[in-house]
Amino acid sequence: MSDDSTGQARSSRAQAAGRQTITPTHRWRNNDKLIGIGNEFWDMSERNGLAGIVADLDGNGGLRTTPGHEFIPDGHEFVNFSCCSYLDLDSHPEVIEGGIEAMRRYGVLDHCIARSRVQIPAMLELENSLGELFGAHVVCSIAASTATFGLLPLIASGHLGDGTRPYMIFDKNAHISMANLKPVCADETEVVTSRHHDLDFIEDACKKYARVAYVCDGSDSLGGYAPVKELAELQDKYGLLVYYDDSHSLSAYGERGIGYVRSHSPVLDERTIVVVTLNKAFGTSGAAIVLDGYSKETLRIIERFGGALNYSQLLNTAAVGAGLASAEIHRTGELTTLQNRLYKNIELFDSLIHTDQAGSTFPIRLVPMSDETVIEAGRRVIEAGFYVSPVFFPIVARGTAGLRVMMRAGQTEEQIRRLGQVLVEVGAQAAPAPEKAVR
Repeated sequence: MSDDSTGQARSSRAQAAGRQTITPTHRWRNNDKLIGIGNEFWDMSERNGLAGIVADLDGNGGLRTTPGHEFIPDGHEFVNFSCCSYLDLDSHPEVIEGGIEAMRRYGVLDHCIARSRVQIPAMLELENSLGELFGAHVVCSIAASTATFGLLPLIASGHLGDGTRPYMIFDKNAHISMANLKPVCADETEVVTSRHHDLDFIEDACKKYARVAYVCDGSDSLGGYAPVKELAELQDKYGLLVYYDDSHSLSAYGERGIGYVRSHSPVLDERTIVVVTLNKAFGTSGAAIVLDGYSKETLRIIERFGGALNYSQLLNTAAVGAGLASAEIHRTGELTTLQNRLYKNIELFDSLIHTDQAGSTFPIRLVPMSDETVIEAGRRVIEAGFYVSPVFFPIVARGTAGLRVMMRAGQTEEQIRRLGQVLVEVGAQAAPAPEKAVR
């Protein structure tokens, strides 16, 4: 069904039965459009063996499909170039052993009670370790989306900030985990959406309103970083509060893996809030809220009124132990070695395939395709032994589909070069040859 056809069908059935129907405002979201258009691409993806895949790790960095997928052969081997574990720490022996050791030490998997009531020391141990790593106070959560769900409404009401309800600006490209909170925040304050990184719009709002909050990705899931230094200038000039989700750069960027925002922002105080997932390059599970300059009273507000941040849905003991082990790796030279391997692989890919993200340390590349060709291209790539995820509306704007390639430290030169050849064969633009030096 296209666009609003699903909703129209429901409305017609209700009217035929003589019942009153609801007309949606679609002020903050439009599921009829979202599902009506997006589901066609997802169905095509599954029919072409690009979604719903079940595969075992083969022990050598590759995968092998298992029975159950209607459109992809059993036992098909491929290399995954669509994984967020940029440093391959999720399979690091010390991380795995850390999870096992914590289970033995604490003797329980889940201590199912709100942390404001009773908690075992496990998560506090992880929060203290991460706090030392980041040089800030850390509150852990079961997921970054859970952290966002708890924090953004408190920002909207002024309880997390200086007490003033802010004019709340969501970046147009803010991850869905943040964008989904627009209607909730709008029940507390005025909410608007800006164009991507529209600094002029933000500054105009700062001139008009006593308090402004800007919600964006510090590192975008489709490649690129936020203008952290320019935003810091607005923070200093107007007191702008910036909420960053910097999940894609944690561990992969910065000394001790502190991420892009904390490596570059000169404003690390109560005006800057950073949320990061631990599921990507950090290699474990859960999320961390990184806070600077907040009082114990404010932290109690977050703990008590941050929704699922305080429910009995906390990090389990295995995740805590794995997190502690990964944090220790971040304190050693091994992290720098892994980062450098990742950057070398990114540089190699950029020498083969042209993308708008070329030249950045960011580990994601979006290879442009059309809406009409992206599924077929993805199918040919996986048939050749590589998986790259096709992205389409509503993941990206209509007409800007592409193949999302994710680089990792453990990928080999041979794998990257072969993938580059396959991508060119399916329509990607080869990178220009380097200019020869003039003698």
